[in-house]
Amino acid sequence: MIHGHGDDIFNYPEIRSNFSSNIFTHADLAELKAHLCSKMGLISHYPEPEPHSLSRVIAEKYGISPDNILVTNGATDAIYLIAQTIARSQYTHYETGTLPTFSEYEDASRMSGLIPRINEGMTASGMHTVRWLCNPNNPTGDVYTKKELEDITRLFGLVVIDQSYEDYTLAAMMTHCEAAESENIIQIHSLTKTYAIPGLRIGYITAPQHLITQLRENARPWAVNALAIEAGKWLMENDVRIIDNLEFYLSETQRLRGLLNKIPGIYAQETQTNFILAKSSSMTAALLKDRLARQYYILIRDASNIRGLTPYHFRVSTQTPAENDQLAEAIRKIMTQ
Repeated sequence: MIHGHGDDIFNYPEIRSNFSSNIFTHADLAELKAHLCSKMGLISHYPEPEPHSLSRVIAEKYGISPDNILVTNGATDAIYLIAQTIARSQYTHYETGTLPTFSEYEDASRMSGLIPRINEGMTASGMHTVRWLCNPNNPTGDVYTKKELEDITRLFGLVVIDQSYEDYTLAAMMTHCEAAESENIIQIHSLTKTYAIPGLRIGYITAPQHLITQLRENARPWAVNALAIEAGKWLMENDVRIIDNLEFYLSETQRLRGLLNKIPGIYAQETQTNFILAKSSSMTAALLKDRLARQYYILIRDASNIRGLTPYHFRVSTQTPAENDQLAEAIRKIMTQ
């Protein structure tokens, strides 16, 4: 489950460049930190049992009702809450779509007692199946088109669209309003990723009111701490932008992909977001990761534990141009030694 998800910088104390997390690692959070320091009195009291104050801020920002929103302790908390809730309803099966994709959908479904639906020979109707989608998809960086999403929602009883990386792509995403006005769509959003605050676990679900009501019945009280709630409200009310120039950042991703593809024995896949799935032809990802960390103080994501991938797959996320150059040169040296 959670082991091996990347960003294990705690195992490598001398890391100088962290490519293993998909979150933008150079965010300027000084103002947020100062604001939270002024709100430390909040830790002396219980937070809201359910963060309605943050739900109202989100609702106002996106033009929907607070009844269409449920705030969670990060996107992963949302995934497990959704799986637990739907397993108690009419849904008996699940699909995770094309592999590779984020492993927690399968883990959460399995733990909740849902059965994997196999297209060939499975008699279960798609109307009793929940379909999980990651858009943009982690770890490939692929994006579903609006037409593809519309087609999928017609085939399944319930579709969960994890849009955690929606602010790391220029591709068109399904809107909050579209999910709220649907009958069978649940959207997952990650403030953790949007605002580069992985240490503050905070996300939210957007869905039609009848689905939010079901989810709320299974939600844990006080699941989101007071500082996370305060951070979420402050960031959204102040319309904070963590990435100043997304166009440049994503163009740098394409430049990094080009650098990687020039290295003998490395193939980097196409992507529509800030991370790149790559494969070595000869060296395992575990060995490449270890050598980069210990010789060059650079951390990458060993993607070999993602179902559908091989021991030779790894993932990197774009950093500064100088760091990207250093990564490519370090991999080139390792691969050609």
